[in-house]
Amino acid sequence: MSTQYNIREYILDAIFPKKCLGCKKFDTWLCNDCQKNLPLRTEQQCPICTSVVTPEGTTCLSCLRSGQTDLDGVFVASIYSDPLLKKIIHAYKYRFLRDLSEPLALLLAQSLQNSHMQAPDIIMSVPLHPRRLRWRGFNQSHLLAQDLDLTIPLKTDVLVRSRFTKSQAKKAKKSHRINNLKNAFHVKDSNEVRQKNILLVDDIVTTTTTLQECAKALKKSDAKTVSGLVLARE
Repeated sequence: MSTQYNIREYILDAIFPKKCLGCKKFDTWLCNDCQKNLPLRTEQQCPICTSVVTPEGTTCLSCLRSGQTDLDGVFVASIYSDPLLKKIIHAYKYRFLRDLSEPLALLLAQSLQNSHMQAPDIIMSVPLHPRRLRWRGFNQSHLLAQDLDLTIPLKTDVLVRSRFTKSQAKKAKKSHRINNLKNAFHVKDSNEVRQKNILLVDDIVTTTTTLQECAKALKKSDAKTVSGLVLARE
């Protein structure tokens, strides 16, 4: 961690002291008690049509056969309508509270413990374009994947975002979201993903367009399966 970052954190802590986003307890953004109260999702759905309940959030056969997606599934850890979780995710993404990555990664890990997902060969995070990474200062998805601290290899420089795009949150129509991200991702080294089962970590999804575009790039490089792991779905 840089000296500049330490100074900035010291000043911010002095002006805006850390308080639990749930109960307002000092010296932490999320206390253990409030962490325990975050809900775990008990039922998963096909990430494409969202109308079929599927084991571990796998893509249903109808959507797979339609040829409209390369994404094999999305496992959703929690429920976005939960007021505290929504507040935490918003603070993590838009107030840049990177310390929240650890408790949020714990939520992902807890959800996986209750699942029967097949262990992947590789874990990746949804990449940011270098321009957005410089502005934000960190990749929130990468920190989540890193703080999962699993024994599975984490690859952070294989899937890259080669085209800068507008924020997906500002794109209301699905067609606009797809066009916004078309050909935005590519794989630097196909040997790293060939015939591998890949788990992509992200914070939240809305239409899964970003994960689908990542999966498309990975499948072009002969990945065997590509699934997502996310905190919640809007």
